[in-house]
Amino acid sequence: MKILITTEWYTPTVNGVITSIINLKEILTDMGHEVRILTLSEKSNSHVDEERGLYSMPSYGVGKIYPGARVALTMDDDVLSHILEWNPDVIHTQCEFSTFRIARRISQTLMIPIVHTYHTVYEDYTHYFSPNKKWGKKAVALFSKRVLNHSDAVIVPTKKVESLLKGYKVNQPVHVIPTGLDLEKFNKPVDQKEITALRRSLSIPDDCSVLVSVGRIAKEKNLEEIISYLKELNDPKLRLLVVGDGPYRETLEAFIDEIDARAFVVFAGMVDPNKIATYYQAGDLFVSASTSETQGLSYIEALASGVFALCRKDDCLIDVIEDGENGFQYTEFSEFKSFLYTLLTQDDFDHSKKLAAQNKIEETYSIEAFGKSVELVYLEAIRTHTHQHVFSL
Repeated sequence: MKILITTEWYTPTVNGVITSIINLKEILTDMGHEVRILTLSEKSNSHVDEERGLYSMPSYGVGKIYPGARVALTMDDDVLSHILEWNPDVIHTQCEFSTFRIARRISQTLMIPIVHTYHTVYEDYTHYFSPNKKWGKKAVALFSKRVLNHSDAVIVPTKKVESLLKGYKVNQPVHVIPTGLDLEKFNKPVDQKEITALRRSLSIPDDCSVLVSVGRIAKEKNLEEIISYLKELNDPKLRLLVVGDGPYRETLEAFIDEIDARAFVVFAGMVDPNKIATYYQAGDLFVSASTSETQGLSYIEALASGVFALCRKDDCLIDVIEDGENGFQYTEFSEFKSFLYTLLTQDDFDHSKKLAAQNKIEETYSIEAFGKSVELVYLEAIRTHTHQHVFSL
C-alpha cells in the first residue's frame, strides 16, 4: 500500500506522538509498504523531499493556545499536487487540527479512507484554552466527535481512551492498538561504569537512590506531586532525576524553590534519544504522577529497561503496571511512601522479576505486533470505504 501519514509535529521535535509515527513508518516500510509523511513547517515556505518521503506546508505558531502548537492557514497547491500525483491508498491522520483538514481534502479528491489515531486526552489540557474546566470538557467532547466522524476508523492506544470516546458518542469503529516500540535499545543492560559516570556527572552521590522521570515538562505531568512527596519524606538518600524539558520548567523550578526542595531534584534537560536507555537504567525506580496519558510510552520504555515503576493510579496503566510484579500504582502519599521503600529495600523485587517484566512488555508492545495490527485496520478501512462508495453510486 501507499500510506500517507499526516501530523502537526515531526522530527526534530521529540514527543510521544512523534515516537509513535517514526516507529510506525519504520515497521510499515519493513513490511513492504510505501510510507510518506505530511507535516507543518516552522518556515514560511513549503518543502517536498521525495527521498525522505516528507512533505511540509508553511504554518504559524499559536503557542498561546498550547505550547508548540502550529496552524496552517492555507493549503500549498504544490505540495497537494505532489501528493495527488503519488496517489496514496489510505491516509493515517495523527492530529486533529490543520493536517486533519488537509487530509480530508486529499481524501475527498482521491476517494480514499482516513484512519485516525486519537493520541491526546484533551480533557486534561483544558487549562491551556478554557478558564472553565466543565465548559472545556464539553467543548473537547463535541470537537472530538465532529473530527472523528470524518474518519473511517479510529485507533486508540488503550481501553482508557476507547471508553472516553464512547462517552463522547463517537460512532466510528474504534480499535485498541498499543503503540509499538523498538525495545532493543532499552532491554540491553548498560555497563554499570557508564551509569556511575552519568550519575556523578549530574552530581548525584553514589549512595543515593534515584527516582527517574522521563518526558516533556508540562503542567499536566504533575511533577509537583512527586517533588512535594520527596520534600515530605525529607530523605537525604533520595533524588528525583528529571529527564526532558518543556514549557513548564521555569514554573516548576519556582515551585521547587518555594518549598525548599532543591536538594532532592536534578534536571538533566533534553538528552540524546540514542542514550535515553542509559538514563532510565541510571534510575532505581521510574516515577510518574501524571493522569493525562493516553498510553504513556515512558512507562513501557522504563519497564523494558528493567526498571520498576511507581506511578499514580490511572486507567492507562491497566495491564501495564501490576502491583507487586513490576511496580506499584499509588493514590496518596502514604501508599507512595510504603511502595517506594518496598521497592527500594525488599529482595522480592529481584533480577528474575525484572526479566519477567521485560519479557511481557516485549511480547505486548513490540513494533512488529503494532505494524501488523495497524495494517489490518487499513485493509478493512479501504474495503469498507470502497464498498460504501460503490453503493452510493
